[in-house]
Amino acid sequence: MLGETQAAEAREHYLDKGYAIVRGFLDQDEVARLRAETAAIYAEGLKHHGSYRDHNLYFEILPERIKGRRYVLQAHWVSWISRYFEELRRHPGYLRLLEPLLGPDIKQVAQQIHWKPPGAGLTGYRFHQDLRFRDNLAAYRDIMASYVTTGLAIDPSTPDNGCLRVVAGSHRKGYLGLSDDGPLMKGLTGEGELAAAGLDARDIVDLELEPGDLAMWSLLTVHGSLPNASATDRALAISSYVRAANADRGEWAFRGGQSVPLGPEPAICKYEALREKPGPFYVEDAWYA
Repeated sequence: MLGETQAAEAREHYLDKGYAIVRGFLDQDEVARLRAETAAIYAEGLKHHGSYRDHNLYFEILPERIKGRRYVLQAHWVSWISRYFEELRRHPGYLRLLEPLLGPDIKQVAQQIHWKPPGAGLTGYRFHQDLRFRDNLAAYRDIMASYVTTGLAIDPSTPDNGCLRVVAGSHRKGYLGLSDDGPLMKGLTGEGELAAAGLDARDIVDLELEPGDLAMWSLLTVHGSLPNASATDRALAISSYVRAANADRGEWAFRGGQSVPLGPEPAICKYEALREKPGPFYVEDAWYA
């Protein structure tokens, strides 16, 4: 179980450097369940011929015609089809880690699983800041101090299979507009582009994680990853949380320090068109072409 000292040290490092690592956030029994449930979600995604949305649930699919076989690259809000992930998103470890930063009333804005299957090709992420993905900033107040993203390692995460890379201290430089010119998964960020944004490539840190380790970073922390060059997958479960009083978006995770399950209807999180076009439908966006 995550202890108070470990949580406090992680928060201090996060505030200073813009990221932190929490070793052993889940124990080995929990990791075994996490990996089994993730495999089941991946198998569910493979049933779809293309990217698929049903309310907040979303599978990003790379179809056979691109690499000769079907791959699942991302899944969003799998809590709607997985009791395990619904309970995991409000694991008491998240509250212990986040309550001193966000308070006892916390909403969850993003839930994603990112896979980097060997052979899929499009598994590198250009350096960027997550603020670019908050489409409706009017729905948030004091967002910089109210929002934390976490990434839970499902597989070993190494430089060979494309572990998360962060630029330490970059959260203090404001919004830099890196990679705003196109999809994150097409191409890589060169050192010249980083230098033009006032960043030093020597500040890049590879976040090597074992299954059950947790990373955390901010909306302004510059981060990305290299493609998977190994023969093994690298899956990461991302959960983003926000101080509830400062957000008109998100599903409740904790209220008054108590975990809150999903309600009967999805709330608007990242998918702003939820009410007008709830789905289910297949998404015709061939960004990978």
